[in-house]
Amino acid sequence: MSGMMKKMSENILDKFSMDFLRNQVLKNAYGNDDTLIAKTDPRVLLVWYLFFAVVPWFMNDLVFLLGCFLLVAVTTIMARVAGLVLVLFGLGVFSQTGYLFVVSLLFGGNTETIVPLLVLTLKVATVSLASITVFSGLDPDRLSNGLMWYGCPEKLSFSISYAYRMLPMLMEEFQNVLLSYRLRGNAPDSKGVMGKIRYLIYQVKVIIHSFYPLMLNTAKRSRTTVEALEIKGYRYAAVNKEVKKMKLSSLKVTYNDMLFAAVSFLWIAVIVLVMVMI
Repeated sequence: MSGMMKKMSENILDKFSMDFLRNQVLKNAYGNDDTLIAKTDPRVLLVWYLFFAVVPWFMNDLVFLLGCFLLVAVTTIMARVAGLVLVLFGLGVFSQTGYLFVVSLLFGGNTETIVPLLVLTLKVATVSLASITVFSGLDPDRLSNGLMWYGCPEKLSFSISYAYRMLPMLMEEFQNVLLSYRLRGNAPDSKGVMGKIRYLIYQVKVIIHSFYPLMLNTAKRSRTTVEALEIKGYRYAAVNKEVKKMKLSSLKVTYNDMLFAAVSFLWIAVIVLVMVMI
């Protein structure tokens, strides 16, 4: 049994390499183009996201929140979100709400605190999963076009799109900085469980030390990218009505988009009906 636990812990620690983290981040941002969520019109997705990002905060009914959570959980599965993002989601939800229940029990609380904490947890989880669903299913261009169609300022929509485009560059620069630190450093032996833990601590220290050169090198490359956009006439294209019309002509609401919106609306209507009956 101890040998099995040791082997399992070693396999888990082997997963947390920089290449694994890099692939998970890029997969979540750019690897979901063939999903049903990714094929949905960005205007429909943004309205859908606005509902599930705002309405749950104003509702305290457990049935309604549970129904919304189940719906966004299904859409998250349909969006094929990377496993690392889901793990971080679980840790984030527990760190925000789960520890409150433990603290309440330690300071004289009882099981009656479960319901209000469950309501808060469902609110945070629903909004978080809705955000994960939408932003993992929209590529930079479609997200920018959707925001621009709703009248968002050109600079804001471009900034969001540009942040997506900067992600591969940021990850590449991060990898180069880490490799330079590894060449100059002496990594500890990674044999055994304790060795892997020491190696993981060493990687965390290297990541902390890499932050400043990463930001500096990325800023230099960002300036080059901005200058290239200026040469191509980005500012003129962003404010010219004819160019904007051509850019937004690719947006079309299809039958699948209407079906997605109708199913979501029908599910919410059923939840409201159950609330009234209860």
